[in-house]
Amino acid sequence: METVLPPLDRELLARFDVPGPRYTSYPTADRFVEAFTESHYRQALEQRASGVGGLHAPLSIYVHIPFCESVCYYCACNKVITKHHERAGEYLDALDREIAMHREVLGSAQAVSQLHFGGGTPTFLSDAELERVMGSLRRAFRLVPGGEYSIEVDPRTVTPDRLAHLARLGFNRLSFGVQDFDPQVQKAVHRAQSRESVAELMAAARQLSFESLNVDLIYGLPRQTPASFARTLEQVGELRPDRIALYAYAHLPERFKPQRRIDASELPSAEDRISMLSGAIASFLGRGYAYIGMDHFALHDDALAVAKRQGRLHRNFQGYSTQPDCDLIGLGVSAIGRIGATYSQNAKTLPEYYDALAQGRFPVVRGLALDRDDLVRRAVIMALMCQGHVVFESIEVSYLIDFRRYFAAELERLAALAEEGLVTIEPDGVCVTPMGWYFVRGIAMVFDRYLQADRSRQRFSKII
Repeated sequence: METVLPPLDRELLARFDVPGPRYTSYPTADRFVEAFTESHYRQALEQRASGVGGLHAPLSIYVHIPFCESVCYYCACNKVITKHHERAGEYLDALDREIAMHREVLGSAQAVSQLHFGGGTPTFLSDAELERVMGSLRRAFRLVPGGEYSIEVDPRTVTPDRLAHLARLGFNRLSFGVQDFDPQVQKAVHRAQSRESVAELMAAARQLSFESLNVDLIYGLPRQTPASFARTLEQVGELRPDRIALYAYAHLPERFKPQRRIDASELPSAEDRISMLSGAIASFLGRGYAYIGMDHFALHDDALAVAKRQGRLHRNFQGYSTQPDCDLIGLGVSAIGRIGATYSQNAKTLPEYYDALAQGRFPVVRGLALDRDDLVRRAVIMALMCQGHVVFESIEVSYLIDFRRYFAAELERLAALAEEGLVTIEPDGVCVTPMGWYFVRGIAMVFDRYLQADRSRQRFSKII
């Protein structure tokens, strides 16, 4: 069903806009432990390869390319800043070894229906280097026709000819990092790019028949004002990307060193941030975009919007997805994966990553084996985040529990949110209201056992 959004209630926002996870997984990555080792990951792969426990989930692959030529001050990603492109050679050697190790365990017949290159800046790699990585992947996996094959693109690093090369390699979806078109904002965050250059690239991408074009925007950046961001929204609206991701900037300089270069006095006020968010939502909806959830919007005929209407939406480490509940292989430094009932993460530094592979080990340094309670709560949280409702019976049948008894404390806490009009608690389930979709992360947090236990939320961004 289509989510018809009411105007954002600012009084509710002031009370409920608290730090919280984005729930690209449950439990969240901050719960991973070093007790989960390379041997646990290998065992999970072997179980998938042998079909133990009925592990026949579709397969998705994420490839992390950490390199960037220059630093964007707002960035919280795992990256390596360098203008020395020759450094990519050693990285691709290691990536080849990691891919080959997966092939040794899984065989080469594993079908992949979703592939995403992220970073860093994947287009830091040359055309030949990208071709090399895709060749390694195709030798190790079977990329099925009709799959979603996407890559994040820094508009400053590509030309229309490079986009044509990406299309020839098999990529059919592009995500352009825009953030803001205002020159003063770009200067404050050290990322200068013109609206005209992005428009040229998007026009070229359409001529090349890419299936979906995404634009990333950030509100809450230094020197942004409601008026300046409205101009960016107007310019993005004219470009008409298929999807828009609208992220709130979280200023956490104690955690992310590049953010220390941002002058905190230039950050917009809380009131201006709310105005920017409200204006963005009104702009997107007025231009025919559907609200997918959290910070995602898509044109009504885009596959993501269709999946939302049909109740087929899923969520993984890359955000909302049309793909069924997938196992995910994370390749590259810091990459996160999911195999069966386990999560894993690779080493976060290049020396650690290289060293593990040189010794013939998967570079996994931490992760988590989910217990029964984790699986139950994951099902509930993902149902809320993706479908906006939880049917008690479906959880009871799948996990052999009495929902009302198992989640008695959670339902009691939800009652307060129901009084605020964010959810409805019905005899057979819980539904997120149209107003509640703004706060869906906060609603999901009610079912997060770890978060309720420690209440240590400052490591997360605000939920709006």
